[in-house]
Amino acid sequence: MNEVPWIGEEQVAASVSLAEAIDIVEKGFEAQAHGDIAVLEKIHAGFPGGSLHALGAAGAASGFAAVKSWAYASGSAEPLLVLFDVASGALRAVVEATALSLLRTAAVSAVATRWLAPPEASDLAVIGTGPQAFAQVAAVAHVRRLRRVRVFSPNPAHRSRLVAQIRSELRRDVIDAGSVEEAVAGAPLVTLATRATTPLLERRMLADAAHVNAIGAISPERAEIARDVLESARCVVDDAPAARRLSRELGEALGSSEASWERIETLAQVVAQRRPPAGGGITVFKALGTGVADLALGIEVYYRIRRAGGGLQIARRALVRPRLLPGGVD
Repeated sequence: MNEVPWIGEEQVAASVSLAEAIDIVEKGFEAQAHGDIAVLEKIHAGFPGGSLHALGAAGAASGFAAVKSWAYASGSAEPLLVLFDVASGALRAVVEATALSLLRTAAVSAVATRWLAPPEASDLAVIGTGPQAFAQVAAVAHVRRLRRVRVFSPNPAHRSRLVAQIRSELRRDVIDAGSVEEAVAGAPLVTLATRATTPLLERRMLADAAHVNAIGAISPERAEIARDVLESARCVVDDAPAARRLSRELGEALGSSEASWERIETLAQVVAQRRPPAGGGITVFKALGTGVADLALGIEVYYRIRRAGGGLQIARRALVRPRLLPGGVD
């Protein structure tokens, strides 16, 4: 292979649906549970006005390793996913990963909801109306018979826009809630997708058997869930080491005791158990981001695009010695 595909956003979006992504990502977590995937833990570095992120995973059986990286600044990011051959280390593809990231984040929440939420749950409260919000609602609708959605954010215009989109595209009953408490009261399903820096969801607000997907607070300066929720809930995370390093919420609730952290489960463990949701009690899925989902989805996109003959072909790199000698004589 003399060329490497650069796969653009439009091709990613056209190649795989959210329904397909959910099953693809779930299989990735199964592979992780069986020890077939090595994870590059998410790393994060803040800088004035933004933050730099990277995560990844490698699977010998799949033949691929993947690294995704992005810088978040001025309210936006342009992530790239780079696929490598695990046998040779050669570059296999570069994937523009905004659509892919939206799909994998929604798919991970759907997998968590499938295995943790009450089977009969049909009422969802979504807190936050940013870029992830609609995809998160759609994800829940794929795995539960969603009848009604309650929407809250402190921005009325953003709230109205999401309400209209859910009504138009998902054709569900929607309530424009006036507060977090109003939105989540009695709801068996709750999604937090905010950039909050102070916890906004308290135990007293939640139904006794609610399931919470918390996807917004992915770095230490952010927090969505109050300590009393996490202290009383069954807590599942996508990546345990990342949760210990990056989740201020869990850190404050569990402290530094190893015994406290032992009760935290991973989504890979939950998926591998294949047990229907038990019902009763609060469950929380805390997402920090894991390369397992990016690897699984990236591989599938790569193969689909390659079969279709798509992707902008870029020349494979030429190995050239840099200038090393003093005085620039070489």
